[in-house]
Amino acid sequence: MNLDQVMHTFIAESRELLEQMENALLAVSHDGAAGTNTETINAIFRAAHTIKGSAGMFGLDPVVDFTHVAESVLDKVRDGVVPVTDALVTLLLACCDHIGALVDAVEGGTLATDAGLAAAGAPLLDALQARLDGADGMAAAPALAASGATAAAAADEQAWTISLRFGNDVLRNGMDPLAFIRYLGQLGRITALAMLDERLPPAEAFDPESCYLGFEIGFSSSAGLAAIDGVFDFVRDDCEVAIVPVAGVPEVNEVTEVSQTPDVPAARACAPAEAAPAARAAHEPRPQQERRSVRVDADKLDRLIDLVGELIIAGASTNLAARRAQVPDLLECTATLSGLVEEVRDSALQLRMVKIGATFNRFQRVVHDVARELGKDIRLQVNGEDAELDKTVVEKIGDPLTHLVRNAMDHGIEPAALRAERGKPAQGTVALNAYHDSGSIVIEVSDDGGGLKRERILAKAVERGLVEPGRVLSDKEIFGLIFEPGFSTAEQVTNLSGRGVGMDVVKRNIVALRGSVEIASTEGVGTTVTVRLPLTLAIINGFQVGVGKSVFVVPMDMVEECIEFREAPGRDYVDLRGRPLPFVRLRERFGMAGAPARRQSIVVVRYGSSRAGLVVDNLLGEFQTVIKPLGKVFAGARFLSGSSILGNGEVALILDIAALLAGVEHDSHATAA
Repeated sequence: MNLDQVMHTFIAESRELLEQMENALLAVSHDGAAGTNTETINAIFRAAHTIKGSAGMFGLDPVVDFTHVAESVLDKVRDGVVPVTDALVTLLLACCDHIGALVDAVEGGTLATDAGLAAAGAPLLDALQARLDGADGMAAAPALAASGATAAAAADEQAWTISLRFGNDVLRNGMDPLAFIRYLGQLGRITALAMLDERLPPAEAFDPESCYLGFEIGFSSSAGLAAIDGVFDFVRDDCEVAIVPVAGVPEVNEVTEVSQTPDVPAARACAPAEAAPAARAAHEPRPQQERRSVRVDADKLDRLIDLVGELIIAGASTNLAARRAQVPDLLECTATLSGLVEEVRDSALQLRMVKIGATFNRFQRVVHDVARELGKDIRLQVNGEDAELDKTVVEKIGDPLTHLVRNAMDHGIEPAALRAERGKPAQGTVALNAYHDSGSIVIEVSDDGGGLKRERILAKAVERGLVEPGRVLSDKEIFGLIFEPGFSTAEQVTNLSGRGVGMDVVKRNIVALRGSVEIASTEGVGTTVTVRLPLTLAIINGFQVGVGKSVFVVPMDMVEECIEFREAPGRDYVDLRGRPLPFVRLRERFGMAGAPARRQSIVVVRYGSSRAGLVVDNLLGEFQTVIKPLGKVFAGARFLSGSSILGNGEVALILDIAALLAGVEHDSHATAA
């Protein structure tokens, strides 16, 4: 372990704690002062306390100083001295943001040089101090009550013996042993401290960069075993620690001030020593708690996925060679290898799958802040938090979802007076919902606001030349016009709830992820924006089809069945068990030369609520497909979402089923009109 790794852990855990603080504060804001849960306040306090203590270990004084003041206010809140108000929650949320900025500066190496951070934190410190000053006035209670509280706190404390042995390399790994002892003082009282030096070597063998001493610590605290044990998380690999509860305050015969070691500085003289008898007996049967998770750098996961992709391509080449050779033993081996590669692929992809709930929870803060900015009463309703998708998709969908949520609040939810006239509750609702469907994840952003005005959108589209006068469009096509670049105007914002503003950017970002977006709306009732995205951007199960000498890939999750194509002159649909199924000929769609095969097939595909058939020459079967991006030359190609390398080294094109079905639907609607 080195200092950079430990600092990375501190930064990651601080951000997690800040997210927990923010979620807890938003819960307090939602419940109101009357519904505030004591445990929620304690959780907020513990998060701030942990950040402050961890920062102190690294000497990050700006983080410690600011967080200490916020922690002091939270301590007064816990004691009931500072009341929980909406203004206080807003202030503490701003403090979370500032601590996050300080942590970002730690990561960027600018904490000590960024004067703007101190200036940004000054008004927050003033506001926090004002609450502390007011609390001090309110807390001028009788001395008897204060002494009673102190006695009660002392009664809650537990006495512990802590046997601490640091490894020889702890200093080389960037850790200061004394920092952990000092941090213990923030959780309770160090009642005794013995320094053990029996492993100190002769002067000629002394290494100033090695740690030779051990400590026996008497400790009294109201904190639990897990909290005390957590003090040593950052140095877990470089120490042995045993924490034993005792009936009373432990007495240690040799008490030494850590700073008083003139010959050998204590901070550089600690090494494992034989544990005291009581500590040794307690330490031996105490197993190290099993770690159920491990942090892995995202770049390492990406590298793993890339290697798995190359393994799949190499495996496909091996399978092809085995089929050509027709050696039974080789065919059996390659079949076994293919199965193992598929399992490795699934396991590797699962490592990158994350629940969307963490992304959804971020919008609690967005709704909280924007609602107050707009002067509206709006709540966020979240469903489907456990739906999983690739972390890369999660990272890139955040901005489009933020735009959709803000749009729903700003222009979808009506003012309270108008909602009352329409018989709606004063509190508006924005809902986020996620679920899996046909190998995709579907995310819905809906509101119970004023909805879209269909005729107004159509009239504006005709005025701008986007639609020919007199042309008949479905509701889906009309609402889809909002995604056209430059469709929004000031008039649009006033009369159409502003839904077109920036929506072209939203669609462009979603399409870049091989996804699609649709709008459904009922005037006066509300609007739902449906975003459909692939679960992963790396590797899929694909169904290969042939058209002439070209190979195309259809995502297997979208394939329903395959049937024989029997052409009927003048019809662009086939009868599928009594229901018409529109189809598209891939040869015609891509302008491919040559005559079609004598026997053609239809691959029935479904994407969302759309269903159609793809007419192809050959059915080549299911294969693992490694998705490769299209080059710049093909970046603007329609109906294609990527490419893949086949076992023989040739390139297969991955079909954009959403675009193909949209084209089929458009053609069918135009023919009917």
